[in-house]
Amino acid sequence: MVHLNDKITQFFNNRWLVFVAAMWIQSCAGVGYVFGSISPAIKRSLNYNQQQVSRLGVAKDLGDSNFLGYGVVWLVVTGRAPALPLWAMCVVIFVGTNGETYFNTAALVSCVQNFPKSRGPVVGILKGFAGLSGAILSQIYVLIHSPDSASLIFMVAVGPAMVVISLMFIVRPVGGHRQIRSSDGKSSSVIYCVCLILAAYLMGVMLVEDLVDLNHNVIIIFTVILFIILLIPIVIPIWLMFAQEPEDDVHEALLTEEQKEGVDLLPATERQKRIAQLQAKLCQAAAEGAVRVKSRRGPHRGEDFTLMQALIKADFWLIFFSLLLGSGSGLTVIDNLGQMSQSFGYDNTHIFVSLISIWNFLGRVGGGYFSEIIVRDYAYPRHLAMAVGSVHNGIWSLFYGHGLTSFIMSGLCILAVILSMTLVYRTKVVYANLYRKSRT
Repeated sequence: MVHLNDKITQFFNNRWLVFVAAMWIQSCAGVGYVFGSISPAIKRSLNYNQQQVSRLGVAKDLGDSNFLGYGVVWLVVTGRAPALPLWAMCVVIFVGTNGETYFNTAALVSCVQNFPKSRGPVVGILKGFAGLSGAILSQIYVLIHSPDSASLIFMVAVGPAMVVISLMFIVRPVGGHRQIRSSDGKSSSVIYCVCLILAAYLMGVMLVEDLVDLNHNVIIIFTVILFIILLIPIVIPIWLMFAQEPEDDVHEALLTEEQKEGVDLLPATERQKRIAQLQAKLCQAAAEGAVRVKSRRGPHRGEDFTLMQALIKADFWLIFFSLLLGSGSGLTVIDNLGQMSQSFGYDNTHIFVSLISIWNFLGRVGGGYFSEIIVRDYAYPRHLAMAVGSVHNGIWSLFYGHGLTSFIMSGLCILAVILSMTLVYRTKVVYANLYRKSRT
């Protein structure tokens, strides 16, 4: 009985369980990407023009999923509450989407600290699932089979909060060794296989539902299979805890640690001798006025900062304004996707939201994977990859904006991949600069 309790404790403290739970949270955390599906209902119900819908999208982007905000939007759209002025709608959708920021922060920071050696793939996969949440929520909406498009808003208001509340005690930094283990390669391969299978499955289901008039029972089966695929990664922590032999303390101590630089490779006596010589020379130089010893004020780059320490640093504000001024084009496409698809003559906007979500997911997973290759194998900075992705993003945005209806599908897919890879590079750069343990 004691052995079983130890196993259960180890299971809940397993970093792979935290990673899987973070994937599930991210699967419903990207509600901002569903705005393209709900904006036509808002526009039709409240008689908004396109400029007002765009302002509402800006408020959504500034907030970036809790029931309070989207619950009010649902009440207004369905007529259960009196219509609000535009500024009030901007406030409630700002509040509603603001929960997504907390979901991302909890999931990303916890997993980055638990997997310091695999930062790029971890960020790419988690952000990928956030992008895929649009397709997942759209499939659940199809399952509900409601003719009222406002019911999607209610699902967005309630669903993510229920998932996060059920998993909030699991997603956290866990203790223990965080080096790369022999089992990490197999576990990562399983995660990547699940990602590819999930994207391919959703793509196939989306096309079948769009081309064929399916029975509701078939849609239920499709959705159940979707949930089964999402649950497959839980096998990893179960296998690690219950199928493998426990590693003893001696083996834990033999795990490869990061080697120290330079002086730590010397024998202990020689190291102490050199340190003493350097200290003597420094004291002598300080006494003669050759050097001035300054008291240290706050942490240096690469170390942990508190919020107040970060707010007085120029690096923090440089990152802030870079994201504020450089991330608008892709979000504009996503926010106005519903109106753009209708302008091309497509009444069903859900297929386009699902399409850009699926390729967004693949682009983010690939962005996290290739960003590690660029940095570790070729020693190029991530900022270079981000710049290249931004250029491609602009090119394909022009291609999409020229109104080539016959190429709308392919253009949207390519744009989604480039856009998502750019967003992953930006996200990785931000976390690499703000958190010491995710620094390259």
